[in-house]
Amino acid sequence: MSMIELDRAAVQRSFERAASSYERFAVLQHEVESRLLERLEFTREDPRVILDVGCGTGTATPALSRRFPAASTISLDWSQAMLHKARQHHSTNQERVLCADMHEIPLAMRSVDLVFSNLAVQWSSHLEALLVEFRRVLKPGGLLMFSSFGPDTLHELRAAWAKVDDRPHVNRFMDMHDVGDALVRSGFSEPVMDVDMLTLEYPDVMGLMRELKAIGAHNAAAGRARGLTGKHSLRRMLEAYEPFRRDDIYPASYEVIYGLAYGPLEGQPVRGPEGEYAAFSVESLMKGRGGSK
Repeated sequence: MSMIELDRAAVQRSFERAASSYERFAVLQHEVESRLLERLEFTREDPRVILDVGCGTGTATPALSRRFPAASTISLDWSQAMLHKARQHHSTNQERVLCADMHEIPLAMRSVDLVFSNLAVQWSSHLEALLVEFRRVLKPGGLLMFSSFGPDTLHELRAAWAKVDDRPHVNRFMDMHDVGDALVRSGFSEPVMDVDMLTLEYPDVMGLMRELKAIGAHNAAAGRARGLTGKHSLRRMLEAYEPFRRDDIYPASYEVIYGLAYGPLEGQPVRGPEGEYAAFSVESLMKGRGGSK
């Protein structure tokens, strides 16, 4: 199952440009990050290698290092500008950065104990391929913990633009149940999904638009209108947003999905492109035979 097709080059450019303003405006992203980190308190994990996927400016890295002081933490993002900011948050030599596409992680198979990802999964057009890549780098029984956006995110802005034209102006996101199903199909076990509905309030709609631009969360749909938005279209969208106004406040809703799942254990059957199979590491087979002689 794939999400709406995104212009990946446009996504990357947006985050490169937003690196300098991201932390000042990413209020919602910081709140979701805090809630995702809190969920780690209810696990019994003791990871040695942590991969923070789509780390942005790297604000989660210090918290992960404090929670797991013995772990080596890798902050991965495909924006060099974001990673430059991320380095400023690093406090130990156990923290390093990696510039790469999350769909093609340049790490060995079964090399990571915990994959942590805050609000990056929704920037993939091919969720199952992404989850298979997460499963590839996870050690047997390793933990995946992530957050993403659900379909009710920015529904007010989407509805307002729908009064203007039929082009996509707001990215569309997958339903929580579909994400859970994709985890199972990708070979993960014991998935746990839950959702928060959060609302941010603005004195005007343009404040919301400016914030989305400042954090790099532009409309990146492949079928979006190119070029600058005309004043007439913008005025019509602002008028269409008026029914959502509460007194002097304009709400912007976010449906936040949280997911937790475990990678397959040694020998546990998983589904691949050519059907179901069971995989074992050489080390596990050697241990089962008492080691080499």
